[in-house]
Amino acid sequence: MSEGRVKRPEKLYEGYVFDLDGTIYLGDELLPGARRTVEKLREHDKRVVFLSNNPTKGLKDYVEKLGRLGLPTPESDIVNTVVTAVEYLKQNHPDATVFPIGEKPLKDALAEAGIRTSERAEEIDIVLASYDRTFEYRKLQIAFDAIWFHKRAWLMTTNPDRYCPFPGGRGEPDAAAIVGAIEACTGTKLKVNVGKPDPVMLKTIETMLGLDAADCLMTGDRLYTEIRMAKGAGMPSAVVLTGETQAGDLEKEAPENLPDFVLDRIDKLIPEEIWRESGWTEADE
Repeated sequence: MSEGRVKRPEKLYEGYVFDLDGTIYLGDELLPGARRTVEKLREHDKRVVFLSNNPTKGLKDYVEKLGRLGLPTPESDIVNTVVTAVEYLKQNHPDATVFPIGEKPLKDALAEAGIRTSERAEEIDIVLASYDRTFEYRKLQIAFDAIWFHKRAWLMTTNPDRYCPFPGGRGEPDAAAIVGAIEACTGTKLKVNVGKPDPVMLKTIETMLGLDAADCLMTGDRLYTEIRMAKGAGMPSAVVLTGETQAGDLEKEAPENLPDFVLDRIDKLIPEEIWRESGWTEADE
């Protein structure tokens, strides 16, 4: 990677929004420098919020994982697409009958919120396609019947990710694969996305932070989700090259799509002056 491509912030912001997978951790391990970055920001009384496009976990799962990895965090500082999907439906379609193609955390959250769900195609108003490792032909048939045959349902998704990254460079198909299958057989087009980079998630985050977008910094590993969302809102952004985005990807992007900062590791988010004051070296973590 060219050193000229790396650019780090020269100041601290009032609020920080962090992606999780590929940014704070990968699999069950923190990425180098993640713990001390978050601890340093909290030490300086900066607001820190975590967000994820992964709908296969509930907020309690994230609390448990972050705590186990040495970053204790309350539920109030975490947003994922289970949260935003439920909030969107409650606010915009409270009486709709939903067919969730998803896993237990999403289904449980819908039930807890009092949102009616069904697998009867003739009564489905919204097909909610999500990251679902139990996806099967039966579910595709229900979605097909609700949208194409009965011509009453429309399609939304929890997140637009093509795949979920795994340690070692592997990954598995994410919600975009399921959306693609439904679009292909029904001829419909996705109508609503409640994950990054959609404004639905950003509005939830801004409410939590209580800060203007210009006073916050979004950090993630994907140009087409975290970085696109931040740029659309006028929020400064940083991409970390520890997940999906690699240095070569930046060469292919138009200047207007590039983040403000590029980091080879997440603790480079901390300005160099504070690094020196803290006595940090890259070998420490």
